[in-house]
Amino acid sequence: MLPGPTPGTPEGPSGARGFAVVDVEATGRSPWRHRVVEVAVVLLDERLCPEGEFATLLDPLGPVGPTHVHRIHQGDVEGAPRFREIAPLLLELLAGRVLVGHHVTCDQAFLDREFARIGVPLPPVPLLCTMELARVHLPEAPSHGLAACAEAAGLGWYPAHTALGDARVTADLLRHCLGAPSCPRDDWAGPLREAAGVPWPRLGRARSRPSGGGVPLLRREAPYGPWLPGSQAPEVVLTQAAAMGSTA
Repeated sequence: MLPGPTPGTPEGPSGARGFAVVDVEATGRSPWRHRVVEVAVVLLDERLCPEGEFATLLDPLGPVGPTHVHRIHQGDVEGAPRFREIAPLLLELLAGRVLVGHHVTCDQAFLDREFARIGVPLPPVPLLCTMELARVHLPEAPSHGLAACAEAAGLGWYPAHTALGDARVTADLLRHCLGAPSCPRDDWAGPLREAAGVPWPRLGRARSRPSGGGVPLLRREAPYGPWLPGSQAPEVVLTQAAAMGSTA
């Protein structure tokens, strides 16, 4: 469960849909040569209140890449959806929202390339980078990586390098930075209006696989912090969510 909005955070303009905080884990560093192997989206309204979240592992149709970084093993993605199968839902989640991430241009590049592979060009949307916000509104951070910023903001432990863990703490970091006294209250009213007016493509949802079963979702998750210093962090567990298309 995500905490509520920080007091003093800006109120969005009328008609705004809000923010989509995204994170991807990939099989490598290049959007052109590598694939997304996990994706998460945390939805916030224009007042930074949580509206929902989505996460799943993906079958990259090849090696999963640097397991020592993202801790995803080849066996973890067996039976996971392919990007094309979750693309329609992702489009629905992102439409009309400001795209947020920590070094958001990296996440955007991977998503843009994955959609391009299935012939769907993503529209240009307003971006909001918590790394850049932290440079201005979190001067006490010793560096600007996500872990250092989360610690400086007092956000506690989170399951780093899991897409959902990173997206959740990025959402909290967004609240922290936009609620800082140094951040103008209406700083993002313009981007919210702009994002709400961007036309988005649509795709028909994948109702089932050839076998007739719904498209499965595989989610990595751990209880969200903060945790007391010195306490043992909980393990990340892999769970299967309700299949897409099982009730459609």
